[in-house]
Amino acid sequence: MEATSKKQVLLTAIYARLEQAYEGTLEEVLELLNASECEDEEDIRDAIAELEDAKINGTLTWEQYKQELK
Repeated sequence: MEATSKKQVLLTAIYARLEQAYEGTLEEVLELLNASECEDEEDIRDAIAELEDAKINGTLTWEQYKQELK
C-alpha cells in the first residue's frame, strides 16, 4: 500500500471513530496531538543547539568519548 494511500485509510478510520467519541475524549486527543507537536519543536530546537555547539566547540571521537567516561 502506498504511503499516501495508507495515510488516507488511517485518517478515514480515525475520523469515523472521532465522530462517535465523547467531547471529553476529543479534548484529550487534541491535547495529545498538541503535546506531540510541542515535543517535536523542542527536539528540533535542541538538535539545532547541539549542532551549533559542535561548530563552536568541535566534537569528540568515539575513543576520546570512551576515555572521558573512565
